Amino acid sequence: MEAYLSFNGNAAEALAFYAKSLGGKILFSMTFGESPMAKETPDTHKNKIMHATLEARGKQIMASDIPPGMPFDGYRGFSLSVQAKDVKEGEQLFKTLSEGGKITMPYAATFWSPGFGMLEDKFGVPWMVNVDQPQT
Repeated sequence: MEAYLSFNGNAAEALAFYAKSLGGKILFSMTFGESPMAKETPDTHKNKIMHATLEARGKQIMASDIPPGMPFDGYRGFSLSVQAKDVKEGEQLFKTLSEGGKITMPYAATFWSPGFGMLEDKFGVPWMVNVDQPQT
């Protein structure tokens, strides 16, 4: 399974932020104006993302801007989770993803992990950064 995120007109900015933050790259991106639906798309939406795919850390996130006329209700009931190989990498991921956003649980050691934190990024998307506990 892969995550598919809908944005309120800022999908291109969000995907560029994630590519930079997670060391990934955008594999595909098409605007509504580049699609077969271009003629039916309002001018205000032609440059919005109809579909895009980002690959980072061996995973993919797909995304789009909400279609014209559909409401944006924000993000509830889920978090994107990124695994770090060690505490230092986890700290860096947490710092980068939380830039301009809101920390909901500071990054720290927990009983299950040497490094874990929760945040909402500057686009309102909830994230968890986790370091796997070494197996003994």
